[in-house]
Amino acid sequence: MLKLGSKIHDLGKALMTPISVIAAAGIFLGLASALQNPNVTGDTFTHLRALQLVIGFIRQVSSALFANLPIFFAVATAMGLANAEKATAAFSAVIGFVGLHVGINYSLLAQNITPATTSVQHLTAQGMSSSDAMIFASEFTNTLGIFTYNMSVLGGVLVGLITMFLHNRFYTIVLPTAVAFFGGRRFVPIITVVVLPIVGVLVSLVWPTVALGIQWVGELIGRTGEVGTFIYATSERLLIPTGLHHIINETVRFTPLGGVATVDHQSVVGALNIFNASLANPGAVSDDVTREATRFLAQGKIPVMMFGLPAAALAMYHTAKPEHKERVKALMLAGALASFTTGITEPLEFCFIFISPVLYILHAVLTGISFVLMQSLHVMIGNVQGGAIDWVIFGILGGSKTHWWYPLILGIVYAPLYYFSFRWVITRMQIKTPGREDDAESEDLRGTSAVGPASTSAATSSASEKTTNIIKGLGGEGNISSVDCCFTRLRVKVVDMSQVVDKTLMTTGAMGVKRVTETDVHVIYGPQVEKIANDVKVKLAS
Repeated sequence: MLKLGSKIHDLGKALMTPISVIAAAGIFLGLASALQNPNVTGDTFTHLRALQLVIGFIRQVSSALFANLPIFFAVATAMGLANAEKATAAFSAVIGFVGLHVGINYSLLAQNITPATTSVQHLTAQGMSSSDAMIFASEFTNTLGIFTYNMSVLGGVLVGLITMFLHNRFYTIVLPTAVAFFGGRRFVPIITVVVLPIVGVLVSLVWPTVALGIQWVGELIGRTGEVGTFIYATSERLLIPTGLHHIINETVRFTPLGGVATVDHQSVVGALNIFNASLANPGAVSDDVTREATRFLAQGKIPVMMFGLPAAALAMYHTAKPEHKERVKALMLAGALASFTTGITEPLEFCFIFISPVLYILHAVLTGISFVLMQSLHVMIGNVQGGAIDWVIFGILGGSKTHWWYPLILGIVYAPLYYFSFRWVITRMQIKTPGREDDAESEDLRGTSAVGPASTSAATSSASEKTTNIIKGLGGEGNISSVDCCFTRLRVKVVDMSQVVDKTLMTTGAMGVKRVTETDVHVIYGPQVEKIANDVKVKLAS
């Protein structure tokens, strides 16, 4: 069970690679959409041919990324979960992805299910209603030119998981001398190309039932309206400490649970895919469909990320002990800026969610309410982060139809609500937020703990010493199995969790330390964690 939990966390980490690319592509697509909107730039600007050609090129590149998202997930999943020889796992995942859909295609053709027999025109001619025909036709798509079931990223993740299993099982296999050349890592793509087409045939037999189940859950969320939105948003925040919030996010962003739309006779599934399709194909997706999708996206986060959490940071600063305020100021300022501009919230959230269930639940509930209010007010702002960048690009530049002013109005309400509620709970319940620790603990951490990405530690005179202390805090080189990171966390697998020393890690600028399983520990550093992870890897390899 513990090993399964560790693999689930590894999966969440692996999914961050394609998500980061898609988030960046979404921003470019949003800018391109705004620049082609005459309501934003004027008619003259939109008729500048050379500039519009450049914008059209950006659209094409972004659209290609979104269209091939399933194979990106397959590669990222296999590569992220492989024990070693990750390049081989990634290569095998591509082969496996093609093999799976070839198997599905073969099974469909054997059942006389073809592009012609699944077209809306053919189905309506057979007596099916237009709505039922569109729903049935949306179950199929062309992936890399292969007619197959529309499994979206679920198909990619499935391929990645199976490839990972085959890779970890066979990449060290030794074959008889006569065929020894095909052993080891060369055997992985060979066994993959044998297994995945068979899996594809089997999947084709059970996928209709799975699709019906997913459709039922999606319809349930749709029927529950604001209640379903509240449950999703609140749960997503509550899962932050576990790292499993990535899983629930990807589920609504890239599966039918987040909605289904038809664009240019192609089915588009998932909230984020629908929103990006509306940007890439102006007028092809109705505003009502886009709004239904964006209820799961950035719009509900904006009042919290831009206003609520920065106000909570101010409350934590004001309630810190006078002698520690200078130290706390650096942390809160850095965390508030990251939250406000980019929607990266973990540096601030980890200051209170482990030490105060009340503040933790309050934050989650207020986030859920924000999502519900944005849906009720018909806001239409997409992408994934929820900071000022998303608000400006997908809100203001998107025009009045996005109702961009409502997140601003709610944010003005949320700022004092977060500030006074956090301040009251902290002082009334004596919560030990940064700067309010016991004197002995505070003395150990003074001037060194919880420094933000925009500050430096007085006790850490060089990056090399900081890296050395991180390794020491993780129990030494012999205790570290692997090192990686996500947006804000250093994710480390250790041999013996008892060797991990929180206080030592806090002296390196960490905002918090979370033991996820008996072998997985997350150290929260904030947006600068990528460099920290690279420094640790280099140090371990030297």
